[in-house]
Amino acid sequence: MMFFLRLLKKWAGKGIRLLYKLLYRFVSIDDKLVIFISFHGRGYSDNPRAIYEAMIQDPRWQGYRFIWFIKHHKKKAISIPDAQIKEYFSFSYFYHLSKAKFWVVNCKLPLYICKKPEQVYLQTWHGTPLKRLAHDIDVAEDTTFYRSAVSYEQMCHSYDVDVARYNYMISPNAFCTEVFPHAFGIDPQKLVETGYPRNDFIVNATKEQVLSIKKQLQLPLDKKIILYAPTWRDNSYISAGYTFELKADFHLWKKILGEDFIVLFKPHYLIINKYQNDPSLKGFLYSIPATAEINELYVISDVLITDYSSVFFDYAILKRPMYFYMYDLENYASDLRGFYLDITKDLPGAIYRREEPLCQDIKAGVYDRTRLDAFSKRFNNLDDGQASKRVLDLLAGEQ
Repeated sequence: MMFFLRLLKKWAGKGIRLLYKLLYRFVSIDDKLVIFISFHGRGYSDNPRAIYEAMIQDPRWQGYRFIWFIKHHKKKAISIPDAQIKEYFSFSYFYHLSKAKFWVVNCKLPLYICKKPEQVYLQTWHGTPLKRLAHDIDVAEDTTFYRSAVSYEQMCHSYDVDVARYNYMISPNAFCTEVFPHAFGIDPQKLVETGYPRNDFIVNATKEQVLSIKKQLQLPLDKKIILYAPTWRDNSYISAGYTFELKADFHLWKKILGEDFIVLFKPHYLIINKYQNDPSLKGFLYSIPATAEINELYVISDVLITDYSSVFFDYAILKRPMYFYMYDLENYASDLRGFYLDITKDLPGAIYRREEPLCQDIKAGVYDRTRLDAFSKRFNNLDDGQASKRVLDLLAGEQ
C-alpha cells in the first residue's frame, strides 16, 4: 500500500510540475508581492528571515504582500507576523512563484522552476564555505552526489541552471566574492558584497534578548554554555534524508567538564535523525531540533565546538572560543569534498581528533585568541549590523 501511495505522489508531483511549465507565463506579475524560501521550505530562518524582518520595518516596502513557503507549516504551527504562509510544493507555491515580482531565497532552486525576465531573484546563499562547492569539487569521474546519486556533470548543471536565473547573489565577504564566480559559475557583476543579513542579529543582540532566549529554552543561568554544531556528511544518508552518526561520548564530556558547563547539541538542518537525551545526562545535555534558528544559539553560548560546518565563520563575530572536533579528518578531506582553506593554519581554533583533550582544554580555558583576531579581520569585516539595510537598498533599486 505504501509503495502505491509513494508512486501516486511521485506522479502527482510530475503532473503539477508539467502543468506549471505550461501555464506559468500566463500568470500576471504582481509588482508588490515578495516570496521567501529558506532551506527548501524547512522553516522561517537564515538570511531570508533577516531580510524579511528588515523589510517590514522599511517604509519603502509598505503596501507590499509577503509570502513564506514552508513545508508542513500547519503541523509546525509556525506564525510569521505580517506575512502569509503557504505550503511548499503546493498549487499555491507554483502560482505565487509565477506571480511574485521578488524572490528571496537562500538555497538552490529545483531545475523545474521557471522565472520570467521581469522577476527579480535574489540569492542569499547560506554560509561562507570551508568545503569546496559545485564546480570546485575535485572528484573522480564516477563520483555521484546527493541521495539522488546524480553525476558530477548533473550536479554542476543544476547549479548552472539556477545561477542563470539570479539577478543578484549577495556575498558575505571578499573571500566569497573571489570564490563564488568559479564555484557557481556566476558573473561577478551579479555578486554584491553586502555581508550576511542574518549576522545583524549576532551583532545587535542585547543582554535582554540573550536572557530571554535562555529562559525560553529553560536553560540554567549560572553555567557556561557549549554549542556543539557539527555538519552533515555527503555520504551518510538513507532514502528519507541525510543521517549523522553521533561520535560524541557526552558521558565523558560531563565527567571532564563537571558542573560548570552544559552542552547544546544542534544537528545540521539536513539531518533527519531524532536524538533522545539519555536521562542520566539531564541538566547537562540539551538536544536542539535541527530546524532551530542557530543565530539564537550563537549569542547565548560561551564556546563553539564544530567540525567542517561553516558556522564558525559567523560565530567568529562574537570573538568567543571555538574548537574543531574532526574525528574523521582524513576521510572527509580526501574522500568527500576537500577544503578552500588550509585548516592547519587558517581556522580560528585548534583541531582535535579525540574528545578527551578537547574537553580538557575547554575546561582549562586553553585557546589562542591571536588566530581568532586574524580570522575576523579576513572574514567578518562587513559584519557591522547593517547588512540587511544594504540588501534592501539593492532591492529597492528594482521597485
